[in-house]
Amino acid sequence: MTIRVLLADDQTLLRSAFRVLVDSEPDMEVVGEAADGAQAVALTRSSRPDVVLMDIRMPGTDGLAATRMISADQDLAGVHVVMLTTFEVDEYVVQSLRAGASGFLGKGAEPEELLNAIRIAAAGEALLSPVATKGLIATFLAQGAGSGEGPDPAVGSERLDALTGREREVLVLVAGGHSNDEIAERLRVSPLTVKTHVNRAMAKLRARDRAQLVVIAYESGLVRPRVE
Repeated sequence: MTIRVLLADDQTLLRSAFRVLVDSEPDMEVVGEAADGAQAVALTRSSRPDVVLMDIRMPGTDGLAATRMISADQDLAGVHVVMLTTFEVDEYVVQSLRAGASGFLGKGAEPEELLNAIRIAAAGEALLSPVATKGLIATFLAQGAGSGEGPDPAVGSERLDALTGREREVLVLVAGGHSNDEIAERLRVSPLTVKTHVNRAMAKLRARDRAQLVVIAYESGLVRPRVE
């Protein structure tokens, strides 16, 4: 299957470079380009891409606001947003995840990293830049939880009660950045079993993808932030 990609960035030259890179892959195609957030939302609704590469800082409607609009639209539940940022370590990390993004990537990433990010996002996996360590992400989530900024999933312990013991265990490992294969090895079960637990946890917690599960795990207190 061909992965349909929408490019949203106010820099024409950068969009052109991304288009050449994405269109050079046999399993990808660019289905549209947007110069601001409002245009990105409109094109997402009309072209239904699998992945939106969304710049955070754009004039008018910025990438965060556009991502919130896309995430709030039930008709766009299958669209995954990857936020692009000039500085990988900044205050927008937690806001991106809370807005509904599947992850984020620095604009200085290597071409292969960008292409891999698109494939990961299209598969519904969480994408956290290699530069952003688990401890750093946890710190940002902790800061964001107390700032009152951005939409709050409002997930308390009562919602976690819907999870089975095994689903909670898997959720903790997902929040730790482990892949299905790594979780399967730790729990001595099959990767398919892990995938089933992850999907059930996502359904019960109404999470769009694994990135949202990470946010929920920290904001509910199931996982405590720490600095490594």
